[in-house]
Amino acid sequence: MKYSNFEFTNPLFLWGLVIIPFLAIWLFVSRNRNQAKLSIASTKSIQKPGLYTYLYRSLWAFKLLAIALLIVALARPRNVAVTTKSKKNKGIDIVMATDVSGSMLARDLKPNRLVALKNVAEKFVDKRPNDRIGLVLYAGESYTKSPITSDKQLVKKALKSIEYGAIEDGTAIGMGLGSAVNRLKMSKAKSKVIILLTDGVNTAGSVDPKLATELAKGLDIKVYTIGIGTNGMAEMPYAKDQSGRLLYRAMQVEIDEKLLSYIAETTGGKYFRATSNTKLKTIYDEIDKLEKTEVEEFKYYNYKELYRSLLLAALGLLTLEYILRNTLFKSFI
Repeated sequence: MKYSNFEFTNPLFLWGLVIIPFLAIWLFVSRNRNQAKLSIASTKSIQKPGLYTYLYRSLWAFKLLAIALLIVALARPRNVAVTTKSKKNKGIDIVMATDVSGSMLARDLKPNRLVALKNVAEKFVDKRPNDRIGLVLYAGESYTKSPITSDKQLVKKALKSIEYGAIEDGTAIGMGLGSAVNRLKMSKAKSKVIILLTDGVNTAGSVDPKLATELAKGLDIKVYTIGIGTNGMAEMPYAKDQSGRLLYRAMQVEIDEKLLSYIAETTGGKYFRATSNTKLKTIYDEIDKLEKTEVEEFKYYNYKELYRSLLLAALGLLTLEYILRNTLFKSFI
């Protein structure tokens, strides 16, 4: 165990050290008063004090040092080792339901909507170490790309591997939301959240978005909805050339904001509009702040008392002073 913090339990006693200089003066003056005085005509025949004499004269310092040690001991110095343990309460289960239709390749976000989303979503996953996260993709239909898991590397790998064209094109918002709800229906988490992102209008699928919304509400699932795309026109893919490359042209951006607002309000979430890369990042940062997992932190303190050593040292000095004064230096008394 590593003791890294030093402290005094009763630091007010340290003020007692102020008396040490006054005691030193008093002992010095008292010693000079008690010494006998001898008047002689000349001091040439008297040898200068030797080491033996100086040692005797310094015995009073033993008492001063012992008193100082006793005062410090009364302040109870000690080292403290702090051990911290965290206990995570039931966290949050999050499913990111992401639109991967062809319009997600529009270039109003850089380099396009899909890549911008992948970059921001990956950073969002890194900020949620205490939660489980799953990934649902949808276009003309929907499927689970990653189950709800605490393995963040698995989720990030799934995000990186998202590509356009893996499923039939279209925008089945109801199916995307329904699949995400299905992922969370057996969850026992304290809080259940869906982040539903789309750049269009519900044009496909067999599930009514409003029905999926009612299911989410019934299961106490909160849905944050994000409409991604600039206001006005954007360069969107509309066909492929002979070599398979996508062809782009300016098209009107259409997002069913009324539906997305309804889904969010009905489930207790919030609707956001991401018109740029910066705005998209800000939205995910805000969702991150809105949904926090409670983590209890417990601190354990271990103390190593040091005053005992000081008391023993003080007692040793007083004992040594007494023995020397009454044996080796007895002739000086």
